[in-house]
Amino acid sequence: MDAAILSRAQFAFTVSYHILFPTLTIGLALYIAIMEGAWLKTRKQIYLQQAKFWLKPFAITFGMGVVSGIVLSYEFGTNFSKFSEQAGAVIGPLMSYEVLSAFFLEAGFLGIMLFGWDKVSERVHFAATATVAVGTMISAFWILSANSWMQTPQGVEWTATGPVVLSWWEVIFNPSFPYRLTHMLMASFITTGFVIAGVSAYLTIKHREFSFFSLKFAIIALAFLTPLQAYIGDLHGLNVKEHQPIKVAAMEGIWETEKGAGLRLFAIPDQEKEMNHFEIKIPHLASLILTHKLDGEIQGLKSVPKEDRPPVAVVFYSFRIMVGLGILMILTAWISLWFIRKKDTQLPKRLRQWLMLMIPSGFIATLAGWWVVEVGRQPFLVYGHIRTHDVISDLPPSHVAFTLFLFITVYTLLFGVYLYFMRKVIRKGPSQLAEDQIKVSLQHLAMKGDQA
Repeated sequence: MDAAILSRAQFAFTVSYHILFPTLTIGLALYIAIMEGAWLKTRKQIYLQQAKFWLKPFAITFGMGVVSGIVLSYEFGTNFSKFSEQAGAVIGPLMSYEVLSAFFLEAGFLGIMLFGWDKVSERVHFAATATVAVGTMISAFWILSANSWMQTPQGVEWTATGPVVLSWWEVIFNPSFPYRLTHMLMASFITTGFVIAGVSAYLTIKHREFSFFSLKFAIIALAFLTPLQAYIGDLHGLNVKEHQPIKVAAMEGIWETEKGAGLRLFAIPDQEKEMNHFEIKIPHLASLILTHKLDGEIQGLKSVPKEDRPPVAVVFYSFRIMVGLGILMILTAWISLWFIRKKDTQLPKRLRQWLMLMIPSGFIATLAGWWVVEVGRQPFLVYGHIRTHDVISDLPPSHVAFTLFLFITVYTLLFGVYLYFMRKVIRKGPSQLAEDQIKVSLQHLAMKGDQA
């Protein structure tokens, strides 16, 4: 393998590893803020207990996200230096905005959120928690704006040296950005919902009141969010068909331009022979989904030269993993909702076990979706303008291979440590928070006394 393939593999590995952590922290930060706000409003200890318990998994995950995310910005310079030269006028400012408006915001208030329970007033602490939650979503805003511009570039004039910005509004709010931001935030909320539901299902035996509350909250939220995500995904698909038709062709495994194209439930795409093996399809369904017409036309892969086509198999299978898990999530949420519709803390054992098995489902679906988006854009890094192969740094393949091996080794060890501490926090459960609750309540009364 040459340096180009190895550099792409290295970035694919590191970005896939990194995305796991923001996916969870975005949702957890919002959940903690909701719980803390509800506690301030009602003074019910169950809300404070929820906020304090989930704060530790959030802190561990946030730390992993920061560590793994910093590497990505360096890889732009080390492995894709020519990309920085050609597209830096757009990507550089967008990444800077993320640091200045989101990362600094999160970092500035994270200390208060984690360690300020007995050092600031309750309202100040809640403000810090809410600020961190907003900061995680602002971070997603800027990162997805930059990535979406690479998918659907606009607002610039292309010159021999790269893009010249004509309208930052059009750059930021490019055609695919609203759909991709909404889709990603929903993915984060759904992923977090299944983590909370699965962990709560595990804790039902020892901590029934605590776990049933969080389980019920997560299931009700998931029952609403999962079908909404399917609707947003449909809108996103229509947007992709308009601006990146070849990506859609790879997603559907369609080689010839077709009217009334069938939905391939299964196939083995053969890129060399430009065909599918063992194809199983439902007639007209792909056209109905993508054009909302039974005889709608879908552009095929053969409509562009071979060098302009993405790796079809990766996109095809990743898309089916994402959609398949999405359907499974909807079914799981609605079946679980049926079981918890009564005020009963007893849940079927098999349902609890299934919810525990579903904990990684959101992460896998999110990864599969990102692979569809990123691999489906190839061979372009900026769609239609900058080819990935043309912006690879001139590096010896052996050096890139060595650093890739180091990343895999170190990240695997870090992930093991992460899972160890997460498991330890979860198994300990919320019971240890009782003393903290009493302490916070006494401090609240003391602060009121001092004010009086």
